[in-house]
Amino acid sequence: MAGNNSVFFFAQREVHDRVIITQILVLFFLCTNLLLIVIFFKKECFYTTARYILFAVTLLSDSLLLVVADILLIFVYFQYSIQVWLCIIITIPLILYITVTPVTLTAMTLERYVAICMPLRHAELCSTRSTMNCILIIHCISFVPCIILSLFFASVSHSVYKQQIVCSAEVFMLHIWQEHVRSAIDQFYFLIMCSTIIFSYIKIMKVAKAASGENRKSTQKGLKTVMLHGFQLLLCLIQLWCPFIESAVLKIDFTLFFNVRYFNYIVFYVAPRCLSPLIYGLRDETFFLALKNNLSSKELP
Repeated sequence: MAGNNSVFFFAQREVHDRVIITQILVLFFLCTNLLLIVIFFKKECFYTTARYILFAVTLLSDSLLLVVADILLIFVYFQYSIQVWLCIIITIPLILYITVTPVTLTAMTLERYVAICMPLRHAELCSTRSTMNCILIIHCISFVPCIILSLFFASVSHSVYKQQIVCSAEVFMLHIWQEHVRSAIDQFYFLIMCSTIIFSYIKIMKVAKAASGENRKSTQKGLKTVMLHGFQLLLCLIQLWCPFIESAVLKIDFTLFFNVRYFNYIVFYVAPRCLSPLIYGLRDETFFLALKNNLSSKELP
């Protein structure tokens, strides 16, 4: 009995430690994103330029996703139950913005492709109005996975919405065919996004080989940006496969499932959210200069 109590105590302590570590990471990334969002709105050249507007969309999307996912994480770890209708309201933005970030990254990659490979048409294709339309299209595309919730609505009675549950996206998977629909949508998105990244990289690489002088330097930088977008997109796309991995692990061992789910959350949900500030907050000279000036002005008496 004493041995079992010790195991339970250490297990509980590990859970609390993990939750605390997660809160520190989430708070750090939210503060960083908030700082960059404030800087974005301070200079006109940022909110009138396509790539910076899309960058701001990823910051807002990542911030909202971190907040909602963190709320659900706390609910699950402490087994806090809420009514089904409230869980649906929380889950819809989670499903939506899980997809918004990778779709926006794909759009940002295409913007770099147009800027480098089609410079004469860049101003026309990537105008502020075109970017606003692009953001609307991004959200429409990202809303498609929410069709899974509509399938849930058609499968249950009204009394279900008042039941108490520990909220997670998995509770809406009532039938195996719903998982197949989700799998088909995720794999289709994975294929399209990966194909777009590879296509853009190859085209930009060809231009980089033919360029010279300042054009070559600019093209090489654009190529590295696309590579970073590709890595960030890969992490975001892997998270689409996490539910299937977790479902398979759950059938084997619950403790292993618990560990795998925490690992997936940190590596494939939280970590990709720190790359956007790195790519544009530090690598982009214009944005870095604005960030530096903003921080230095606050240090002055």
